[in-house]
Amino acid sequence: MMKLLFDQNISPRILKLLPENFEGCQHIRFVGLENESDISIFKFAERNDNEVVTFDSDFVDLDALYGTPPKIVYLNTGNLTTKNISDLLLSNSLRIQHYLNSQADEILELIRE
Repeated sequence: MMKLLFDQNISPRILKLLPENFEGCQHIRFVGLENESDISIFKFAERNDNEVVTFDSDFVDLDALYGTPPKIVYLNTGNLTTKNISDLLLSNSLRIQHYLNSQADEILELIRE
């Protein structure tokens, strides 16, 4: 089960577009973190065994400063529709799962091909 926490720059509607293997996912809006600082989101994810999915490169900096957990799935794609984000995650779901199960400290960067 993936426990991804979607940052505020991703629509909460993403949760409705993802299949069962993404059922442990949450959006910051639904856990009381909307408009909170990046460090607050980072620390929440760390405490709650979530991994952060974001467009925000500030999380790359937080990872460099504090390390993992949480792991960061960085969408380095520019603006995408919610459907395109969903498609990108689905097409990379095995890669994401492998990353989450690994001991890797680096960030998983997804780009639009």
